[in-house]
Amino acid sequence: MAPIHLLVLIHGMWGNPGHLAELARIARETHSTASDGTKLHVLLAEANREDSTYDGIDWGGERVADEVADEIKQLEVDDEVVRFSVTGYSLGGLVARYLVGILHQRGFFEKVTPVNFNTIATPHIGLLRYPSFISSVFSSLGPKLLSRTGEQFYCVDEWSSNGQPLLLIMADPDKIFYQALSSFKHIRIYANAINDTTVPYVTGAIETEDPFAEHDTNGIEIDFDDKYEKLVKIYSLPNVPPPLPPKPAVLSVDWFRSMTPRRPFLPPSLQLRFPLNLIIYTFLPLVLSLVILRFSLKTRSSRARIKLLEANSSNQAKLIHIFAQIESGVEGMVVDLVDDPNPSSGGVNITRPQAHPILSPYQRKSAAWLNQLPIKKELAYFTDVRNSHAMIVCRDVKRFEVHKLGEGVLRHWANAFVL
Repeated sequence: MAPIHLLVLIHGMWGNPGHLAELARIARETHSTASDGTKLHVLLAEANREDSTYDGIDWGGERVADEVADEIKQLEVDDEVVRFSVTGYSLGGLVARYLVGILHQRGFFEKVTPVNFNTIATPHIGLLRYPSFISSVFSSLGPKLLSRTGEQFYCVDEWSSNGQPLLLIMADPDKIFYQALSSFKHIRIYANAINDTTVPYVTGAIETEDPFAEHDTNGIEIDFDDKYEKLVKIYSLPNVPPPLPPKPAVLSVDWFRSMTPRRPFLPPSLQLRFPLNLIIYTFLPLVLSLVILRFSLKTRSSRARIKLLEANSSNQAKLIHIFAQIESGVEGMVVDLVDDPNPSSGGVNITRPQAHPILSPYQRKSAAWLNQLPIKKELAYFTDVRNSHAMIVCRDVKRFEVHKLGEGVLRHWANAFVL
């Protein structure tokens, strides 16, 4: 009977196991058997895929927990699972934090050693709201168009019996999720330092300030170069930070070019030349309406599934119900977040936010709590891309050649993984 180290990989919103195929491949290439004979077994979680990701962080975690239990039953016919690790990408990182709480509550870690807990581009304190009209619109529509997951992303859910949202509960040191996370020997998170419009640096790296914002919270201009160099000294980086171009002289040609928007409204695949661009813009309102309709229909289907899950008496032993009986609460909160799920890439430069994100006191509290853990933070730098969110995990290398640039991050993750 061989000892097994079980590694669970959890994909993100609208995702499927294929999105983490490169992660699994590199893990298997780098690690096969430890010096003590322990073998690595990789489980690409499938139970919470695509439309099921609308159903909430909690139900997603419950599904993956059941999948882990089933996998262990099969493995332990011939072998024994002695170690456990988990890596979550984007939403999958939040599902992973919920998952380990479930496993802790079930007594799983009394027999199995928790080793590596990793997240990649995960919105740990929620997706961020900026002082802009578009951001306000997203924060209003998100909870309505993304079902239970949207409510939890935007912290308008009343998950606990006291009416507190799930993300705050999961960051509380007195709660089972935090306690389970603290039991892992190695906690490492990866975040994009720049160009991630889906999960920006602040929430991906669990920070309260954005060193790349051109202005601080008081509106005073910050020297970007100084902040950049400071960041390099603080963190060990999987990618070497690119050198910043010199600032153009005022009123020069390059200066005027720098004044133009760096991020086109449309992704590169839709940036067509005249007259095709007119066709795109003509039908854009119709396309957006169809997208909103699709989200609405998926949300309706999700809420129907959730009602069935909650009505099923066999689900009454789930952690959400157990927790409601034992929790002692803190004050509730409402946090606005913003999400951009489109991972398209194109020829643009480093994106520097025009202002810092608006963080609520509760987001700052969550960051402070989580940063009490011995977390190692790694930052990735992808320049000349529209959105680096998918690149950091090589999410779709078959369709997008540029996603292969993320392999250096995955190699760093695999080399840091303790078997």
